[in-house]
Amino acid sequence: MDWLGNVIFEDREIENERLELTDKKANYILGPKLTLKNCTLVLKVSARRLSFKQAKFIDCILEVKQELKNHQGWVAASLKGCRFKGRLSGCDFGHWPEYSNLPWYQHGAIEDCDFSEAILDGCRFMGCDPRTLQFPKWPCFTILDPIGRAPELLRVQWPGSFGDVTVANLHKQPRATTALTLFAPAMAKRQETTPEALRAVIEQFDFIVY
Repeated sequence: MDWLGNVIFEDREIENERLELTDKKANYILGPKLTLKNCTLVLKVSARRLSFKQAKFIDCILEVKQELKNHQGWVAASLKGCRFKGRLSGCDFGHWPEYSNLPWYQHGAIEDCDFSEAILDGCRFMGCDPRTLQFPKWPCFTILDPIGRAPELLRVQWPGSFGDVTVANLHKQPRATTALTLFAPAMAKRQETTPEALRAVIEQFDFIVY
């Protein structure tokens, strides 16, 4: 750690190790020129304490011990064959070069990753093939191609304000969005309905994974 409190992992390949990023006072910077293979990465810091700069994660386990909120920085990382555990909200994954002109944001990617042991709420998957991903099951649900499917979703009656707030704004998602994962209990609380009422409508669509 340097005098600014930065912990920097760069210019190396790390394999078969367990890295714990848990110091609340540290700023963790992963990359550039960092590759992690078959590693376990334990995260217990806020989004502002975590930065990716073209880091590559291959066949890693990512354990999120503290809910990671609004971390768009994943789109500056390449993720292949990784497994996620824990709770993430407002996070973006994949290839979204329009997010920033900084060079590492041009190399984000995600494929063959497993989120079945994670809880995701308001998380987007960008510029990727969602068919290679395993999404979390109910009470999470994932809308595939949310922009393209928005007109179809608008044709049905949704409970509470879900239709007016969430569905009505799907067309405003970034063009790179290929999938959107939501957490039914949180959505129900925010939009004056119940998870059961949401599921009754969700079950009508084969492009929603739950």
